[in-house]
Amino acid sequence: MYKNLIIGFSLFLTWATSAQEVTNVEGSKYQFSKIVSYDATPVQSQGMTGTCWSFSALSFLESELIRKGQKNIEPLSEMYIVRKAYEMKAEKYLRMDGKVNFSEGGAFHDIPLVVDKYGIVPYSAYDGLNGAKSYNHSEMFKDLDREMKLVLSKIGTEEGVNSDYKNKIAAILDKYLGPEPSAFTVNNQKYDPKIYANMLGLKMDDYVSITSFSNHEFNKPCMLEIPDNWAWGKSYNVPLQDLVTITIEALNKGYTLAWGADVSEKGFSFKNGIAIVPENSATIEVSGKDNRNFNDAGANRMGNAFLSPVKEMKITQEVRQYGYDNKTTTDDHGMHIVGLYTDQNGTRYFLVKNSWGTSNYPKGYLYVSEAYFKYKTINIFVHKDAIPGEVKANFSPGTFN
Repeated sequence: MYKNLIIGFSLFLTWATSAQEVTNVEGSKYQFSKIVSYDATPVQSQGMTGTCWSFSALSFLESELIRKGQKNIEPLSEMYIVRKAYEMKAEKYLRMDGKVNFSEGGAFHDIPLVVDKYGIVPYSAYDGLNGAKSYNHSEMFKDLDREMKLVLSKIGTEEGVNSDYKNKIAAILDKYLGPEPSAFTVNNQKYDPKIYANMLGLKMDDYVSITSFSNHEFNKPCMLEIPDNWAWGKSYNVPLQDLVTITIEALNKGYTLAWGADVSEKGFSFKNGIAIVPENSATIEVSGKDNRNFNDAGANRMGNAFLSPVKEMKITQEVRQYGYDNKTTTDDHGMHIVGLYTDQNGTRYFLVKNSWGTSNYPKGYLYVSEAYFKYKTINIFVHKDAIPGEVKANFSPGTFN
């Protein structure tokens, strides 16, 4: 796997930025011109897991380390975050009598929760494969889910619930991911997870989740109402145009962003390296079906819209909200926005790093139109200093201090 190497720059981005114009797939008439594009660690594969939230958020944090001037980035361990999040989910699930989500999924703010409480480790110290060649958590989750349901069944009985369930959860995680490291060595220096997190110099309080849904008041914090928000993390709710402004201005100022989105739409085609919202979606044919976590790149989507620019839907706050309210916009996938491009018609596209491997033409990346972003974004996760002053001014004093 790529992460067995100490990584500096993404080979894809080196290729993409060396050309005047790039396209999304062989034979396509799309011509993308770079406005900005930033370094990222190489594309990974989350395998058959629902852990995109960890892969995308850590890819984002790795780019943050690059932005801060660190060289020879030591990739971070997605599965350490996943493991510790499962332990926290299990406790929350029990305290809520099973009335909260317990699943493979998560949210971007799970990473600060884990890092602040437990620290973080490099991939070299914990790959989470435990001898396997790729990630597949189907059996692991079955075992975890079975154990938690067994614990719940003891509530109100004479036996009751005791903390022994934590040991059983840890044993399941050990079996599939391997025992967690209490100490490790990087560049001849010994660390534990907390010390390593401090050494990296990333302050988790610097990162915020931004969303845009009109069922909550704008310019105030809200709880993002998606099943995977098991920790009830808060997001700042802004009007749609502010969401776009934050994203574009962040990129223009040298920042990348983690991106949560719905990828179930006809116009989202990882295999074609593009995501669009055609005005006439009937021009796209779909064969097969998406799997639960969309981690096999989903159903085959075919149509000329992927090969030549077409007119897209006009996305307003009302259109966006309707999709969220009627559940055609759902929280499917986390990715990493690393660049901004325009096509030959001047339409803006975001360059997005995915975690489904490198089998597609842009080698693990895709171009996401501004219309698709406006329509299907669940939230972004970004450094608070990237947020433009005119947007910050709409919030109460001290919000982003």
